Amino acid sequence: MRTILAGIALCSAVASAAIAEPAPELIAYGKALVEAGDCAGCHTADPAKPFAGGKRIDTPFGAIYAPNLTPDRDTGIGAWADADFTRALRYGIAPDGSNYYPAFPYPYFTKMTKDDTLAIRAYLGSLAPVVSRNKPPELRWPFGYRGLMRIWNALYFKPGLFEPDQSQSAAWNRGGYLVTGLGHCGACHTPKNYFGADKQAQALSGNEVGGWYAPRLDGATRTGLKSWSEADIAEYLQSGRNARSHAGGPMAEVIVGSTAKMSDADVRSIAVYLKSQPPARRETIVTPPEEAEMTAGQTVYAKLCVACHETDGTGSPRIYPPLPGNALLQSVNPSSTLRIILDGAHTVTTPRAPNIGEMPAYAKQLSDAEIAAVTNYIRNSWGNAGPLVTPAQVAKARKEK
Repeated sequence: MRTILAGIALCSAVASAAIAEPAPELIAYGKALVEAGDCAGCHTADPAKPFAGGKRIDTPFGAIYAPNLTPDRDTGIGAWADADFTRALRYGIAPDGSNYYPAFPYPYFTKMTKDDTLAIRAYLGSLAPVVSRNKPPELRWPFGYRGLMRIWNALYFKPGLFEPDQSQSAAWNRGGYLVTGLGHCGACHTPKNYFGADKQAQALSGNEVGGWYAPRLDGATRTGLKSWSEADIAEYLQSGRNARSHAGGPMAEVIVGSTAKMSDADVRSIAVYLKSQPPARRETIVTPPEEAEMTAGQTVYAKLCVACHETDGTGSPRIYPPLPGNALLQSVNPSSTLRIILDGAHTVTTPRAPNIGEMPAYAKQLSDAEIAAVTNYIRNSWGNAGPLVTPAQVAKARKEK
């Protein structure tokens, strides 16, 4: 009898271990989801310790530090139950019942299926545990009181799964799931109200983030994706460049860490969904700069820019970005253009586009007035139309470095 009982106990233990160990296919699928969500982008401060947290995330309300996602039981998520993990992702509630801040994009992740959250959990559980204690937020009063998030959630958080549109294709619905859910594109590309919540009526119509401008992803003619094809969008997301534009700043990081690793089908689905989005708000009516301003800008352009961008601004697509019709260049907010002129730029390299292009920094070489003039020139030449940039805006951009 003892032998039988021992055998039963052993079988039970083996069965429990088998249940506890996720299948390799589930882990691989979870890894793909983690890459699509660019989780490492926020949760990795030290590249030698991926997902161990500690990265500072600056917000209009102060700083937040991303937590440890490795399976360490004391400082990570190793002791969490599956239900804890799903509740954190989909509802922004920690295992101890406290509320996360929406710098963690649970208002988007709420659209994810439970199966997908558990696949992510399986992948994170396969990582090497790292001891890395979470840092407390550094928020201005009164935003440090997590209890206030209950009010914020009541006003702005709408939990619920992504609802497929049966009148649309499978690719469109997959793209919608990725853009509005797991990929949380609106976290950067949707304008925010005074309390940091998305202006839902202006979804994907552009927003300033960390001194850069996340451009419009809707169908605006001049500053959005109206002139881009689905193939243009897919190429940009997979390689970081296309015949119309190049990625820079935070978007370059997203491409290297996320979209360049996604499947062709998922990237194409995102393109299908974005191309279907109508303009969420009207484009700004632009008054052309005065002739003297354009002349001053042309002088700077002829001296410093022509060698790479050509007299007509066409440049060398996929090496030096073209300027005519460039949607980001014409954006109502010139932050990204000013950052590139001040700090320079390096063309992002990906497996699909390993060749390098480089633009020098001009912060020390040009005055605020000269940078404003050349910015106005390229934003209003070759059929472009962008609102006037002032020297004061350039001075402010210098300080934000």
